[in-house]
Amino acid sequence: MKTLKFLAAGLLAGIMFASCGSNTQPLYEGITKAEVDSVSYAVGTSFGQMIKGSNIEGLDYSKVMEAMKAVADGKEPKIDPMKAGLVINTYMTKVQSAIGKQKEKEQAEFLAANKEKEGVQETESGLQYKIENPGNDVRATATDTVEVHYKGTLLDGTVFDSSYDRGEPATFPLDRVIAGWTEGLQLVGEGGKLTLWIPYELGYGPRQMSAELPGYSTLIFEVELLKVSKAAEKKDK
Repeated sequence: MKTLKFLAAGLLAGIMFASCGSNTQPLYEGITKAEVDSVSYAVGTSFGQMIKGSNIEGLDYSKVMEAMKAVADGKEPKIDPMKAGLVINTYMTKVQSAIGKQKEKEQAEFLAANKEKEGVQETESGLQYKIENPGNDVRATATDTVEVHYKGTLLDGTVFDSSYDRGEPATFPLDRVIAGWTEGLQLVGEGGKLTLWIPYELGYGPRQMSAELPGYSTLIFEVELLKVSKAAEKKDK
């Protein structure tokens, strides 16, 4: 919410600054129209970056321009500038709630259909998996460290992470990753391979982790368990 308050304050401050060149004509001798046009575009670029960074979707830019012009012209805007932050915050809260409900529906429909596919199993937590290769008898526990190769995709096929693309496997303690991984990597032995379908509740939840990994993401991982380093063996050393 602090980000949105900062955005609202920044937009209003920027609008006041923009009023200096609202007629797109030079105000001072030695300042060309081309320079006025450039700074006008630069101000718009800054606003665009702030809006993009705030993840506010569905804006009517004609209304954005209407409000900017009103403030720049010294007119009374339709929304009190002191209440602008509250309006933005309220909208964003409703949007996030709507996105969550939509993603929950999409996930439920996908997992219900996926569960019926040959070889796909589901645990009590809701994690779905398919074992491609069971591996040997060496199984990881939550306290062990694993070395894996993997590819992570979203439901639309977008690849958001891949150790294959980086050209080297990843190594990490199994209790330091998302719950779907902690549970899923205990289902095969060393040398095994499986596919995991991880509900967002067992993944990153509603958080947006990056531009490629939005909130409420259902995750699909193809994972090879290359090596298991037992926690007890590490202690003995």
